[in-house]
Amino acid sequence: MDFQPNSSPAHLKPPLMSLTLLAVGVQHPSSYHMESLHRCPLRLLPISLAEKCFKPTTLPPIFRFTRMLVPKPESMNPNPHFTTRKSLSSSYTAKAGWLLGMGEKKKTSLPDIVKAGDPVLHEPAREIDQKEIGSERIQKIIDDMVKVMRMAPGVGLAAPQIGIPLRIIVLEDTAEYIGYAPKNETKAQDRRPFDLLVIVNPKLKKKSNRTAFFFEGCLSVDGFRAIVERHLDVEVTGLSRDGQPIKVDASGWQARILQHECDHLEGTLYVDKMVPRTFRTVENLDLPLAEGCPKPGSR
Repeated sequence: MDFQPNSSPAHLKPPLMSLTLLAVGVQHPSSYHMESLHRCPLRLLPISLAEKCFKPTTLPPIFRFTRMLVPKPESMNPNPHFTTRKSLSSSYTAKAGWLLGMGEKKKTSLPDIVKAGDPVLHEPAREIDQKEIGSERIQKIIDDMVKVMRMAPGVGLAAPQIGIPLRIIVLEDTAEYIGYAPKNETKAQDRRPFDLLVIVNPKLKKKSNRTAFFFEGCLSVDGFRAIVERHLDVEVTGLSRDGQPIKVDASGWQARILQHECDHLEGTLYVDKMVPRTFRTVENLDLPLAEGCPKPGSR
């Protein structure tokens, strides 16, 4: 589940990619559509700086290195709510590498977030034997999940979201994340910070009939949100990463995160439970709701 800021924090934006080099002055420029590489404003850097970053002699003969085009930092992330740093950097590097004949992009050691449509997101995950939890394999999966969640950034992640059909969820909501949202919004959501939670084989049950309607987003459904009705009070039991019994009594936004992540383990996405006519892009998030749609808030 994404952390849903109203604006993208500067330190969470993707870094300027120094290797995103586009050589201009190709022998047959008409065969390359520079616009299609990435539709964003560009700025020119001095040739001297470009030459320091990349040796012209290493380019294929058809290239004459005259300048380097680099995206403006403020325009690199048109969708700060969902787009990850890794996906942006991969996009820029891959496109520049293709043009310069540099081959495939170098892969990171962390798994990618699986996107909607992959079967692993639409099938129930399997339980883990308690004796297996302490194994090196399961511990690495948990470590990777925490790193991927924080890098996204998000407030929750389920193992199927990194392509692993196991019943593991991780969640964390920090004061820093909450600080990026309007106070009236976080108050209405009953959103409070909590430390990292790792729950293996979670079992969720509602503690009351109180529900709330709020917009949700998901790291596996990039760029969209919709209103989902969730219970306000839940209890989750399971095992810690040490294999010990754990119980979490949650309310408000934490309860919503737990329900969202536990749904992933059943092969359910928030779009399967959303109010259909509230589904929208992040850019249209502030547009009025259609007539008859429930307004965000508790019931």
